[in-house]
Amino acid sequence: MNAKAKGYVLGAIAAATYGMNPLFALPLYKAGMNPDSVLFFRYLFAIPVLGIMIKARGRNFKLKPNEIVPLILMGLLVSFSSLALFQSYNYMEAGIASTLLFVYPILVALIMAFVFKEKLTLQTIFCILLALGGIGLLYKSGDGTTLSLTGVLLVMASALSYAIYIVGANRPLLKNIATLKLTFYVLLFGMTLFLVRIDFGRSLHIVHDWYLWGNLIALAIFPTAISFLCTTLAVQYIGSTPTAILGALEPLTAVFFGVTVFGESLTLRLCCGIILIILAVTLIIAGSNVTSHLVRFRKLFPRLPLKKKNAKS
Repeated sequence: MNAKAKGYVLGAIAAATYGMNPLFALPLYKAGMNPDSVLFFRYLFAIPVLGIMIKARGRNFKLKPNEIVPLILMGLLVSFSSLALFQSYNYMEAGIASTLLFVYPILVALIMAFVFKEKLTLQTIFCILLALGGIGLLYKSGDGTTLSLTGVLLVMASALSYAIYIVGANRPLLKNIATLKLTFYVLLFGMTLFLVRIDFGRSLHIVHDWYLWGNLIALAIFPTAISFLCTTLAVQYIGSTPTAILGALEPLTAVFFGVTVFGESLTLRLCCGIILIILAVTLIIAGSNVTSHLVRFRKLFPRLPLKKKNAKS
């Protein structure tokens, strides 16, 4: 397998593993856990995994004083985004929620246009209309009932807060922090939201079956560690734009598991809505500078400069 083929395979794995959130979260809900408890354990287990990855690369955990407050704000944005998405699973099918969440690159483009005065092109406007058309088709679930307005608003709030995080993480103050370390502190500071919501452990729901602990660990491993590592390698092999476009597999994975594992319905109209949203996001990634904001994983594992043979130690 050549390098390009490896890159596409790794990019597909990265997106697919990131789309596994419902696969591991929904059985935990069925066992009586609430989103706050699920996310608390997900963050708790993911933080040491990322810490080990940082140490494995010989990096340090030092922060500059002026980076701490912005990282706290970024952490709260990401944790709120996670909470809103996981809450939405209680109001709508997980596959639909994951598809609606996928509009966040379009929201990034809108933020860059209206806040930072980047040019809003006709292509971007066309993509927005495509996405709105797709959302309109998804607004009724597979059994014909209208989607919960609360659920839709939760997903849109999740997408917007994640889009704000992406833009903020690429501003000059945080742009030079390696993505792996940035993610470590974002999760560390973001976990405080769940600590408060579970009343510092007094309202924490704990599962008793061993296989459900496997689900909690899997949430930290697959959508976090494996997805990060595969995305990193994919960007190195094929670049950031194809890797970002392969992100379309995230909602498709969620829909696949929703239908095959959890019995969620999938009609022709829903398929058309999903295709429209994925097409809109793919076009906006391929045809604008949004990609530079979506993918900055190249700095996760930067290539170290080769030492010259005669260089002094």
